[in-house]
Amino acid sequence: MAEIDLLRSLPKPKRNIQKRLDAKDPAVIAEAKQYGEMYWDGPRDYGYGGYRYDGRWRAVARDIIAHYALQPGMRVLDIGCGKGFLVHDLMLELPGLQAFGLDVSRYALDHAPDEVIGRLHLGTADDLPFPDKSFDCVLSLNTIHNLPRARAVTAMAEIERVSRGRSFVVVDSYHTPEQKAVFESWVLTAEYHDYPDEWLKLFAEAGYTGDWNWTIID
Repeated sequence: MAEIDLLRSLPKPKRNIQKRLDAKDPAVIAEAKQYGEMYWDGPRDYGYGGYRYDGRWRAVARDIIAHYALQPGMRVLDIGCGKGFLVHDLMLELPGLQAFGLDVSRYALDHAPDEVIGRLHLGTADDLPFPDKSFDCVLSLNTIHNLPRARAVTAMAEIERVSRGRSFVVVDSYHTPEQKAVFESWVLTAEYHDYPDEWLKLFAEAGYTGDWNWTIID
């Protein structure tokens, strides 16, 4: 179990923190938490501002494959897969890899690439519809913080349950009060967030033994 950065190749997103803060109100937050069209493909005030395939996940897929020594025939699960772009690119980078995804958003799954149709499941991270030890590697990138703390603990335990020993989770965090203030100005959907030490306590509480990293907004 270690802190590693497998998202280092992703372009750093452009964020207008003040514009997001000015636009935030209970109605905007409530709409974002529906994870529907407005969140994925509506105005930036509501979420991604248009989430389209552009190949940026291919380098991440290569890093994941290399770090976890994945081989054709192995099974990988991406929890919070959104439109399935990482699932798509994992299979593109390693033909024969059996990659699957799960997400709470029906809209996202309905707008996934044709190549991953049948591989994406509708569901929640804290109630995975898979048998014990059914995946060689389990990923969850920027998803678990969208659950309240108790459900986040359950979700981490679920990741541990379905994994055969390899797993990687990324969650929202911050190192300083200044970073915390910036994060709280930007965030729309996170239900639980805290400093790294508190996240590590949550991981331990869940019995999680995999790898992790933080999304820091600054």
